[in-house]
Amino acid sequence: MTLPIVRSVADLRAVVAGWRKAGLSVALVPTMGALHEGHLSLVRLAKAKADRVIVTLFVNPTQFAPHEDFDTYPRSEETDVALLQEAKCDLLYAPTAAVMYGPGFATGISVSGVSEPLDGLARPHFFGGVATVVAKLLIQAGPDIAIFGEKDYQQLQVIKRMVVDLDLPVTILGAPTARAKDGLALSSRNAYLTPAQRKVAGQLNLVMAKAAEAVAKGGAISDAEAQGYAALLAEGFDRIDYFEFRDALDLRRLGPGPAEGEPRLFAAAWLGKTRLIDNG
Repeated sequence: MTLPIVRSVADLRAVVAGWRKAGLSVALVPTMGALHEGHLSLVRLAKAKADRVIVTLFVNPTQFAPHEDFDTYPRSEETDVALLQEAKCDLLYAPTAAVMYGPGFATGISVSGVSEPLDGLARPHFFGGVATVVAKLLIQAGPDIAIFGEKDYQQLQVIKRMVVDLDLPVTILGAPTARAKDGLALSSRNAYLTPAQRKVAGQLNLVMAKAAEAVAKGGAISDAEAQGYAALLAEGFDRIDYFEFRDALDLRRLGPGPAEGEPRLFAAAWLGKTRLIDNG
């Protein structure tokens, strides 16, 4: 069966209304395309949680700064459609920027607190764009659940906070990070890496695992962070935006001594023009 594709809000809502009339539940998996196994694992989880699954494909311009890679971000709708058909997705929603941000568009959503550290400092424009586009997708599709990968853990927490604060009638689920055999978190931007950079990239998760193990054994957070930061530079990463332990729930800073609460390690590091993020 050919995967149905809709590109307007009216057409999307018409399909969902038909499903609702039939008493079917609906799951939403938002993506920016260039799909890989990580995205497909979200689709499979969505299939297990709901009767019908919508995947969205939209490279959202409002979450990119002018100096970032919006124009060069990988786009492969034909390949994405083939992968989604194989994964038995029920509907692809692929709107244009004109549909998502019509003439005179002037509204944005800002989520305080969990959006402020880490990527909120490194990419201050980012979470406002994410929160706004996700809110629009949830309102347009009206799903029962929406699923996001934990690779973008801070993003997941921002979306959860937004949904609670705005009383949106949807359950947000996080799914485990999909990884390559060497532990690198799967990402569409991994396609930017040269073969030499790809070998170095595999060290990110290993360095993080060593730091997490040290803290789990009672070591000081400040020591583990300093050693991890130095190890990434020694492995060949060009620069590091952050390598920090934070509380898993509210992302407050932990340390400098032994861990308290529920520690989670967050890292963002660069190889050339490619920025890799991970957490765990």
